Amino acid sequence: MPDDVLWGYEHFINPSLARTYRFMGLDHAEVTGEGALVVDDEGQSYLDLAGGYGVFAQGYRHPRIIAAAHQQLDQMPLSSRVLVSPPQVALAERLASLTPGDLTYSFFCNSGTEAVEAALKIARGSTGRRTIVATTGAFHGKTYGALSVSGRELYQAPFLPLVPDIRHVPYGDLTALAREMSEEVAAVIVEPIQGEGGIVVPPDEYLPGVRALCDQFGAAMIADEVQTGMGHTGWLFAVEYSQVVPDLLCLAKALGGGVMPIGAVVGRPWVWRIFDENPLIHTSTFGGNPLAARVALEALNVTVEERLPERARELGDWLISELRALRERYPEVLASVRGRGLMIGLEFHQAGFAGMVMAELFQRHILAVYTLNNERVIRLLPPLVVERAQLEEALMAFDQSLAAVNAVKDELA
Repeated sequence: MPDDVLWGYEHFINPSLARTYRFMGLDHAEVTGEGALVVDDEGQSYLDLAGGYGVFAQGYRHPRIIAAAHQQLDQMPLSSRVLVSPPQVALAERLASLTPGDLTYSFFCNSGTEAVEAALKIARGSTGRRTIVATTGAFHGKTYGALSVSGRELYQAPFLPLVPDIRHVPYGDLTALAREMSEEVAAVIVEPIQGEGGIVVPPDEYLPGVRALCDQFGAAMIADEVQTGMGHTGWLFAVEYSQVVPDLLCLAKALGGGVMPIGAVVGRPWVWRIFDENPLIHTSTFGGNPLAARVALEALNVTVEERLPERARELGDWLISELRALRERYPEVLASVRGRGLMIGLEFHQAGFAGMVMAELFQRHILAVYTLNNERVIRLLPPLVVERAQLEEALMAFDQSLAAVNAVKDELA
């Protein structure tokens, strides 16, 4: 089956991507998954340390989430869009109760990039201003608005000109941000931890400082928690670590419980005034459909009731310590280990080292991926239901993979 699937990719989807799969030896087709494992067409299991880039916080095919999906599918999967939708209201109420501070109202869409697009529009509409300040190294999506506030030219250059009045400042640098702030700024958009930028953890004072500058100049603070949210960093929402309440909070990925695509923007009352005169100023036909909303509600309940954020914090503290011990063993290959909870980045001295480690891990049935804006960083974002014994096996695989790279590092240089 893999040859047929790759042939299909080559002829009907993306020829370059098919070549990439072949080059990296990713010639097995996924068939099913359970917990933290993915099973291929030959019945082989792989420990997924990438977690669908953050989608599978609750694991693959969590039984409670699957049951909720079946129940709603049998009842009403999509909405007429004319009558009100009880599952959407239930989800919005649950988000209002779980998100920090006075985050109250939710707009639902289908993905993280759509959530960012909505947040940018809401910020501009509610403030009556145009300028958006974003950060270098950021990744917010690949639609026009989200791409415009992302921070890597590689993905932007072919599509210029992008949305105007966007300014970028170094991530984690409050002094640089303060220089760009004025009463013309509609919003500052930040990730609590940069994901695709290379799992960049900012100084503890950074998010409170962003909040203070936004308050000083009357701008909205947008927290993009598409990747950090739903427990990955050890808190249900990563902003809770800094005790910061943003004006707009973007969610997606794990909100869908590994079953349905869904995105959301949760906002404070003052920014929601954009909907006062025109409640249809921003809409989505499939956003918050009954099936996705019911699944997301169950995903939230599973995350909270099974204490997955706390689990991520405990396992993450231990795993980061173990990975740093590996760095001490292979200092000429692995440059640094950083992260929070089970959102961890391993930065290598060269992109080639990272690529070879990924290939070596795959041969040992471990799935891991690099970050889009920094190919020297392998990102670990496993399902939060992963067992410690599974992570211990992964550590052995990392040790063996690092040793293999260390043996040929001079040839790769």
